[in-house]
Amino acid sequence: MALTKEQQLEQIRADIEKSNICPDLAKTAKHLVFGYGNPDAELVFIGEAPGKHEDEKGLPFVGASGEYLNSLLADIGLSREQVYITNIVKYRPPENRDPIQSEKEAFLPYLLKQLEIIKPNIIVTLGRHSMNCFLPNYVIGDVHGNIQQVGALQILPLYHPAAALYNGKLRDTLRADFNQIPGLLKSIRKEM
Repeated sequence: MALTKEQQLEQIRADIEKSNICPDLAKTAKHLVFGYGNPDAELVFIGEAPGKHEDEKGLPFVGASGEYLNSLLADIGLSREQVYITNIVKYRPPENRDPIQSEKEAFLPYLLKQLEIIKPNIIVTLGRHSMNCFLPNYVIGDVHGNIQQVGALQILPLYHPAAALYNGKLRDTLRADFNQIPGLLKSIRKEM
């Protein structure tokens, strides 16, 4: 009997732990923060790595950035339960430092497997680290809010909610980019 999407995702989570991916990060983290949401989601949001709150709860985007993300989702008529949220790196880097290239590379195959199972219409990258996994030579200031085709994937690079919390000027930009999502989804559905 074929595995459900939930079971397949759970298998990837187990594979990360069994394969001891980034053991130095795993040692300092409380939880593997794998992902959360609807395995049939049309939208997958990808951040860079868990922070302190995420590490404590084992869920992505549950701190201040998560609250802001929830508010942006609500503004376009969506909830966390309707989308899927994850990060490239699944363990919190010590002292919330940026994830390093080798960590991103170690977790990328698992992230790609998650995407293969979920099959979202749009992958929303939050911040430059997650954008650069798909669009390595791009600058977020140049491409935010514009769909980029990468193979069969539709990538929508957006600023990270944390950046908008720290830099008030980015809030209007992030909100405007977010407000495009329903229209983008509608036009992608028409093409299918």
